[in-house]
Amino acid sequence: MTDTSYGTHHSRTTERDATTAELDSTAGLLTMISTQLGTQLSNRRPLRERPRPPALVLVAHGSRNPGALATVTELVTDISELRPELTVRLGHIELNAPLLGDTLAALPAGRAVLVPLLLSRGHHVKRDIPAAAAAAGHLSTVVAAPLGPHPLLVDALHDRLTAAGWPEGPLPEHERRRTGVVLAAAGSRDPQAAVDTRRTADLLARRLGVPVVPGYASAAAPDVATAVRALSARGRTRIAVASYFTAPGRFADESAAALAPGQGIAAAPLGTHPAMARLVLHRYDSALAAPGTAFTPHLATA
Repeated sequence: MTDTSYGTHHSRTTERDATTAELDSTAGLLTMISTQLGTQLSNRRPLRERPRPPALVLVAHGSRNPGALATVTELVTDISELRPELTVRLGHIELNAPLLGDTLAALPAGRAVLVPLLLSRGHHVKRDIPAAAAAAGHLSTVVAAPLGPHPLLVDALHDRLTAAGWPEGPLPEHERRRTGVVLAAAGSRDPQAAVDTRRTADLLARRLGVPVVPGYASAAAPDVATAVRALSARGRTRIAVASYFTAPGRFADESAAALAPGQGIAAAPLGTHPAMARLVLHRYDSALAAPGTAFTPHLATA
């Protein structure tokens, strides 16, 4: 339910402050670079000598919420439509089929780039995904960086907040002084995950012009409810929860429930926002183009 205290929707303004313009231009530039990288990589050799591009394996976490599987399956379709020459497959770390190991086993011998559908560094990126790649003895693999932090995610977060009722234009000064945002994230015991999430919070704060603080659904502090209370104690009586999750699920639901009735708005997860497919392809291209990138061949084990 939209909190009308944020005001009615206005037509999208064509003027943005300098900081917003900087972020927009950065996201556009990175998208352009990713597109050029993809073109250069595919055109490096004459057609008849050109090797088939490595498969893109999208690695999702997995969820008991059926909406999560539907979301990531749709995202695979979006990626395939943007880059039809790629073999794009989906694998889950847990809870959903196909599991990552099964997806890798079903690929023919060759090369694959594993792109984590995860928003920060952590155990899954550093341990679980490389371990699954190492077990696929018939493949040579490279693991791309997680999706976050990145300006394209800020685009998606902003759009999701706007859809939930955040004003499309800049907030008046008196509203900025009483407004704050909690960036609700999954959480991890890995300290680098918190660094990544804080970076996204900083980028979003620059975009919105109000404080943005992380709140975590598990494994890290503060939790989302505590972050909401902390903002309230600072006089931020209008609070929005930005759902920094890739798909619907328990974490997103619990984070939205941290707001009291009438306290503010809760945005939907990132889901299939157009920026997500573009960012996945950017990570894929960057992994291939990075200096010193080498696919790791894995010997089959008995």
